[in-house]
Amino acid sequence: MGKFLKTKPNQWDDSHRPWALPNLPWTMKQIWSDLLFAHYPIKFEVLRKLVPEALPLDSYNGMCWIGVVPFRMSGVRLRGLPPIPGTDQFPELNVRTYVTLDGKPGVYFFSLDAANWLAVKGAKTLYYLPYWHAEMKIKNSGTSIEFESKRLQDHEIKFACSYKPISEPFLSTKGSFEEWMVERYCFYTLNSSGVPLRCDILHEPWRLQKAQAEIKHNTILSKQGIAVETDLPIVHFAKMIEVLAWPLVHHSTNRFSI
Repeated sequence: MGKFLKTKPNQWDDSHRPWALPNLPWTMKQIWSDLLFAHYPIKFEVLRKLVPEALPLDSYNGMCWIGVVPFRMSGVRLRGLPPIPGTDQFPELNVRTYVTLDGKPGVYFFSLDAANWLAVKGAKTLYYLPYWHAEMKIKNSGTSIEFESKRLQDHEIKFACSYKPISEPFLSTKGSFEEWMVERYCFYTLNSSGVPLRCDILHEPWRLQKAQAEIKHNTILSKQGIAVETDLPIVHFAKMIEVLAWPLVHHSTNRFSI
């Protein structure tokens, strides 16, 4: 990774973000590693029934997309605190789609499975995210990444795959599918009253690689009622990225929200 600092010490460069960060301190730091982005096309009318009406759907070339993203989480810590042993690294599996609210493109999560009970509890409380505790394994065999996940509350919700990069890293080009899917600097969720909230994030522009993947088992979509157009996803790999996350804010006022 290249340097990601401004001239001021310890200040990350946010010049590539399409809108200003909230006037609030960041709250959490994370490192995401060995990511697979597996994207499945889905019809707009099918997806519209699954995503809250308050969140306008995004599409690329007339098609909506579902992303299944297994990866390794590490270096998790709250601002001003050291990592808590036993909670700072674990595998995770996200199922997501794409929305744009008030001109700000972001991610909407259907589910986030993680192999750490405390992280699951904390994210549900702090960020209103649909986290689930799962039994997971992620292993770098030297030639590929082996990933397995089984949700503890429902053992039929499983995902297993093997994946590896097959190209040199590259930055996505303007207007490409790669830019559309990954260059999103927030996620959206809803509070208990159904009001959309936004969590802004900051990281370097993604350095992706073309990938090869074998999806060995996948019920993470069908068991959540997500009917995609094909079982053959478009796949990309990313080695690592450092991320800062801000508190949830009301989507239209940038004011802190709980």
